Amino acid sequence: MIKFSGIILILLASISAMPQSRRAVQRPADQTLARPAVPVKQLFDEANSYTQRKFAEFEQKKVPFSERLRLDTEREQKQLAAKHAAASGERTDLTTDDVYYVGLLFWISENLDRTNESLKKYLTFEDRSADKAQTARSIIAVIAAKQRRHADAVAAIEDYLKNSPTKPSDRARMESELSKAYFAEKNYARAAHHSSEAYKAARSVLLESGITQRGLDETLDAAMQLFDSHRADGDHKAAEGALGDLIGTAATIGSPSLFAYAWDKLIVYQIETGRKAAAMENYLTALIRAGKELPTKAQQSDAVARLKRREKQYKLLGESAPEFTGIDQWFPGKNQTLASLKGKVVLLDFWATWCGPCFDAFPSLAEWHQDYGSDGLVILGMTRYYGRGEGFTLDRPSEIAFLQRFKEKHALPYDFVVASDQSTQSAYAATTLPTAVLIDRTGVIRYIESGTNPTRIEELRSAMLRLLAEK
Repeated sequence: MIKFSGIILILLASISAMPQSRRAVQRPADQTLARPAVPVKQLFDEANSYTQRKFAEFEQKKVPFSERLRLDTEREQKQLAAKHAAASGERTDLTTDDVYYVGLLFWISENLDRTNESLKKYLTFEDRSADKAQTARSIIAVIAAKQRRHADAVAAIEDYLKNSPTKPSDRARMESELSKAYFAEKNYARAAHHSSEAYKAARSVLLESGITQRGLDETLDAAMQLFDSHRADGDHKAAEGALGDLIGTAATIGSPSLFAYAWDKLIVYQIETGRKAAAMENYLTALIRAGKELPTKAQQSDAVARLKRREKQYKLLGESAPEFTGIDQWFPGKNQTLASLKGKVVLLDFWATWCGPCFDAFPSLAEWHQDYGSDGLVILGMTRYYGRGEGFTLDRPSEIAFLQRFKEKHALPYDFVVASDQSTQSAYAATTLPTAVLIDRTGVIRYIESGTNPTRIEELRSAMLRLLAEK
């Protein structure tokens, strides 16, 4: 790990002591030694390792992780990279490698145009490195896809494949970004083609180079892009085939989390498409196959436990939402029944003040309340009495006052619903916090998931927008 250090400017001066006057005689200005220029790679390494170093510091200081902390640290990294890139870009003594690392600094700072400019310039030099040139070509392809320049992206991928060395990980990223670009334009057939190439490349890395978190993430991302493309195109068979292949990959590498995730997506998809009986049969099949296909007993037990935790939620999906019971407080709005909210899309956020991960969704929930309330979205923060807050035991009036202060502190504009017992929480299988539930305009549960992370929040947002679009 490269340690963060400032650059110390040392001014060399010759001081001669004069016995009579004690007067210092300085070297003339034109003889002062100039500070050597810092190699751009050193600046790149500093910016590139910034988040790793900061999170090592946070861990040492026992600073609790949060989504806000992650976002702030990544923003600081981008600012550092932008500063180094701007300073380096003004230099007139850049070597071929310097030009390459200036491009990577712009890449970290998310300045796509300057990244593209620097890396294309690097490719014009005859003394360029073959490895770096391929990395440059892959980034140029990704930028073209991000900017919706499809023909340029395809040409850049072809240019990459004509040269060497080629890396499946590069191929996966280029194809994945191009798939996303086509998907955004609702060209689902082209999106599926490129996500298929991305999945094959990512899967080959996973199977041949060993299991890493990055490899798992890239394989899952590509597989879900392929699934989403086929689903959007209305091709049930191909969509289920993509999930089936992911299940097989998970079994091969012995990943119970990936195995359960892929089965979960298949079961939920079948419920969403009106095939609940088949979905519940597949739930039982998943439990059986977990015990046969995963290599070790520990992996089998892990996958089975993950799936069993979802059983009650599977049963709730596609059914009428149970009415609230045991509600003691509803503020700042008035107490309502779920039946009275028909015609609205209702998002129930089951949470607690002691649940750190629950906080990660707050900014998104507040934003959605403001942006989509006029479209028929109602967000309710569902909690119950826990008898404590701010490190103290609280009676009910004190806990309500604490919740009101909490609401103001976190600027949460939607209503809080406080239950006196666990009956509503249990009715929605919200035994793990946070749990999010989406109820459509007819009062039917269409989405239910526990836990939170950036991917899940985006998934919840997509599901919410689909329901709001239903009239």
